[in-house]
Amino acid sequence: MFQVISAQVLSTTSLAVGWLGYVPLLVWAASRTRWVELVTDRRRQHLLFGTVFCLFALWLVRRDFDTGVSYHFIGMTAVTLLLDWPLAVLGGFLAQLGLLALGRQDLAAIGVNGLLLVGLPVLITEVCAILVERAQPRNLFVYIFCSGFFPAALTVLICVPVALGVLWLDGRFAMPEWLSDFIGYLWLMMFPEAFINGMVISALVVFCPEWLETFNRTRYLQAPWKDDER
Repeated sequence: MFQVISAQVLSTTSLAVGWLGYVPLLVWAASRTRWVELVTDRRRQHLLFGTVFCLFALWLVRRDFDTGVSYHFIGMTAVTLLLDWPLAVLGGFLAQLGLLALGRQDLAAIGVNGLLLVGLPVLITEVCAILVERAQPRNLFVYIFCSGFFPAALTVLICVPVALGVLWLDGRFAMPEWLSDFIGYLWLMMFPEAFINGMVISALVVFCPEWLETFNRTRYLQAPWKDDER
């Protein structure tokens, strides 16, 4: 779960820094995307646009407050594992544009929210996925929990305090009275985020493992008796 920040509670400096960080990230993601494969593979196109639509719909399920922040689930862990990080970044940006078209996102704040809502979650998930892949586990539950559940929970643990830190530095947002009990609320936000992403990854591993760009089917789904033959 993450808080989307409106432009009214952000300083001009934060808005500018957000765009200066988000635009290069989008350019880098676009340069790392395999466009020829995407254009020629209709299945991959459907997967991308279907994922963007689901992410957009997930972000519409939110709670808006008069203070200038909105809370909703992130979902970028599952998107990153499904599309790999370059398309995940671009897909998150497309979902942001959808929110902008509906008036649910401020244009000036897309940069800051993009870094916090897209960039940072993708980075956390990608690092966890790389560490898991380096260990080369053969148990698919390691992939589900260490690449799905855990990164999603870690994303909330990192992104929400960072967002609050940005608001605190700008000094335009009235911090809630329950901030002293923030750690307790943080645990309550971590579990549903981890559950949603973990369940999506679990379902994909069982029913459509070929959809997951970061899932090594050769290793995880290898017949168990083949290990005994070595």
